[in-house]
Amino acid sequence: MKVLVTGATGLVGSEIVKLCKQNNISVNYLTTSKHKIVSETGYNGFYWNPNKNEIDVDCFKGVSAIINLAGSSISARWTKKNKKKILNSRVNSLRTLLGAIPKDGSHSIKTLVSASAIGIYPNSLSQYYKEDEVKVDDSFLGEVVSIWEEEVDEFEKVNIKTAKIRIGLVMSNKGGALPTMAKPIKYYFGAAMGSGNQWQSWIHLHDLGRIFLYVITRELTGIYNGVAPNPVNNVKLTKELARVLDRPLLLPNIPEPLMRLVLGKMAYLLFVSQRVSSKKIEDSGFDFIYPNICRALENIYRDKGEHTTEDALY
Repeated sequence: MKVLVTGATGLVGSEIVKLCKQNNISVNYLTTSKHKIVSETGYNGFYWNPNKNEIDVDCFKGVSAIINLAGSSISARWTKKNKKKILNSRVNSLRTLLGAIPKDGSHSIKTLVSASAIGIYPNSLSQYYKEDEVKVDDSFLGEVVSIWEEEVDEFEKVNIKTAKIRIGLVMSNKGGALPTMAKPIKYYFGAAMGSGNQWQSWIHLHDLGRIFLYVITRELTGIYNGVAPNPVNNVKLTKELARVLDRPLLLPNIPEPLMRLVLGKMAYLLFVSQRVSSKKIEDSGFDFIYPNICRALENIYRDKGEHTTEDALY
């Protein structure tokens, strides 16, 4: 099997590539940096520039599935310029891919599995969201995810099955939100955000990578929440992180207005509440290695993120 991966050098992409290598799945990947192109057995890079609609069509040769992770980080201050970049990076990537795929059916691609985000679900302390929720969060992120998913659906028109993984808060010490959350705790400045009651639906990086390969290899279609089975509120997450780091929490909760002064509209990410279900992917037969936040954080900070050979299988 050969997959084409966009965003292969990012946090999630690197985990997926590692799992592909462990499971003898060949990888073609697209990069906007020509110096990142390597060519070795089972791992070959190709240049593209979605902003200019440029792509090396040789990337599709022998590929039966595409994993799309392309998109600039949402963890940048939501200025007008950055908001445009966040949206355009996702739309242009998918349009460049779709535009380059032969329309005569001569391609070998069966499935596209794209990243998405739980940010599409409305902010709520009480709702428990499943994939069939039709309401969209009234925020910039809700708008982005809605448009993003509509672009994914366009691949159905060229007879490519599609799946979307709505990703929650990714737990890893290699990048993403967790190191930023852990830093003040390590220096005795840790505290919960706002009321601390907001739900945070999280997932261990390793389990997220396994979900992508699980969906690809079984040619599953539709929407799947990429979250662990047991969401926690912000207070619980902060306390568990402090416990694993062996640090006390000495400060009172940080008020939302203060963070808005510091981060602007992006502070919304710290206070939005989305309690999201993983039941659909579990019902399909997927088993989580890290269903609980305590075990996930212990693996990341005490086991240094190491997994057994058995754990590595998707």
